Amino acid sequence: MVNKEWSRVTPALSQPVLNCINEQGFKAMTPIQAAVIPLVLSCKDVAAEAVTGSGKTLAFVVPMLEMLLKKSRDGPLRKDFVYAVIISPTRELATQIYKVIEQFLQQPELSHVTLALLVGGRSVDADVESLQRGGHIAVCTPGRLGDLLAERKQLNLPGRLRELEFLVLDEADRLLDLGFSATLTTILQYLPRQRRTGLFSATQTKELQDLVRAGLRNPVVVSVKEKSTISTPVLLENYYVIVEPQDKFLFLLNFIRNRKLVKGIFFLPTCACVDYWADVLPVFLPDIQVFAIHGKMKQKRSKVLEKFREADNTILLCTDLLARGLDIPEVEWVLQWEPPTSPAALVHRAGRAARAGAPGCSLLPLLPTEDTYVPFIRTNQMVHLKDWRQSKDEIKISDKLRLKVLKLLHEQQKRDRAIFDKGQRAFVSHMRAYSKHECNLLLQLKELPLGHIATSYGLLKLPVMPEIKQEHKDQFVGPAEEIDYNSIAYKDKQKEMSRLQKLQEYKKTGVWPSKKKKKMVKTQPWEQAKQNKEDKKQRRKKRKELKQKESAEGKKGKKRKAVTQEELDELAADVALIKKLKKRKITKEQFDQAFEVDK
Repeated sequence: MVNKEWSRVTPALSQPVLNCINEQGFKAMTPIQAAVIPLVLSCKDVAAEAVTGSGKTLAFVVPMLEMLLKKSRDGPLRKDFVYAVIISPTRELATQIYKVIEQFLQQPELSHVTLALLVGGRSVDADVESLQRGGHIAVCTPGRLGDLLAERKQLNLPGRLRELEFLVLDEADRLLDLGFSATLTTILQYLPRQRRTGLFSATQTKELQDLVRAGLRNPVVVSVKEKSTISTPVLLENYYVIVEPQDKFLFLLNFIRNRKLVKGIFFLPTCACVDYWADVLPVFLPDIQVFAIHGKMKQKRSKVLEKFREADNTILLCTDLLARGLDIPEVEWVLQWEPPTSPAALVHRAGRAARAGAPGCSLLPLLPTEDTYVPFIRTNQMVHLKDWRQSKDEIKISDKLRLKVLKLLHEQQKRDRAIFDKGQRAFVSHMRAYSKHECNLLLQLKELPLGHIATSYGLLKLPVMPEIKQEHKDQFVGPAEEIDYNSIAYKDKQKEMSRLQKLQEYKKTGVWPSKKKKKMVKTQPWEQAKQNKEDKKQRRKKRKELKQKESAEGKKGKKRKAVTQEELDELAADVALIKKLKKRKITKEQFDQAFEVDK
């Protein structure tokens, strides 16, 4: 079935769908498409696993459109009904799927099918209006779909979904990684059970198996990999290189300069790192367009991504937000600052290159203390990393170049306090993220030469952190001359005026105005704080188990405190006195006196 013409492999496909496939240049089916499409068309639920870039989107879009065409032949589709729902983890991936479906709907025979995009980053009312105009197919993110189902009573979205034919959970493992498990459970409660469901992912996890059991009925499990020994596309070459910590930025900078990239993607650890390097990198790469995207950019993300798609000789700085689903065939190189927090994310990051059968490469710089990550990732994720140093392209770093680049980084921070602040935040957030690595047995924060890493960031000074020891201060290479950090000004005049006013007040009072006076609490290293948090969690768990045990025993019968014979005798004497009083054998005064004596 693989590598045959679409029309020959799936004769059930209608001419409008085949026409669009031919127009888009999809001449042959990929293995995942050949396996999944016939199953969905034969009314089966499917749980599909395939390597990134293998064509999963068409695997559910094609049968979905065929189902809607078949339904429209039986009678016109109702404007107020939603017949297919596609749930995607990020708005970027949802938008990408939306555009793929939009191309199919340009066929005259499919023009009656309406499409709605329901994602965050814009007004909920806009999505309500979109559905009211018609949305036979809804492409959405889980958070926005959950809000529309639960809150918008006047829309009555649960009523619109009662004829739902097909539900797709795209990048399902990522949906769970982002914490949407409870939201998905709520969404499934609103949907009719008589439907077809497709679950698509690049990796399988225990949580994913739980979701399969909850949302699919007797699913056919499809696992398609291009080779049994790898989890990335065949044409993707994965490299690693061991670099000294103070030279990591220099190495990556020279690596980018030495390549005439059409498009490259550079993954950084945190949003703050993206902000910092997006400011300083253009000075070193004047001939390359530098774009930046991270999760805290709400409104700009779609515009930046569109500009990146259209540009040539460009590089995109981003976080793991774009590690999944981003489909840009021209991406030649994927660069990474360091190993991702999750080992599985390495597969998805690298998979942004070598899309749709095109060749591509990825490069992961590692510190000398991180060399054990290479065999680990081979065993854990079946990704074989080749040593870049064994290639002919050797990048040499001279002392002269090192000093020149460091001086340029220092000068940028001295010219604008905003860049100085971003550099401090980037370094601190990077170290915090490193302390949370899933494979922290291999990647330990305490082994990092923090002074050398701060040097590679080009910081003017080391930030105040409990992790910074004297040895790190000795490693750090700052500016040659003494600097009055209070004299570094913001380029933004309004921001600088505000800072100067606060600085004057600080000199008078000794307290920075924007900060509330707090009790002096000794800070702890993040790893110690993490351990304390885990210990507290375990203590809370034990208390809860003990409480449940006591509650269970209470239901069977509460244990009473043992009563001594002396206490029984006293009680009997008191009862006898009460009886004598009732029978008037003793007076009230005698009764009171007897009790006083007993007490």
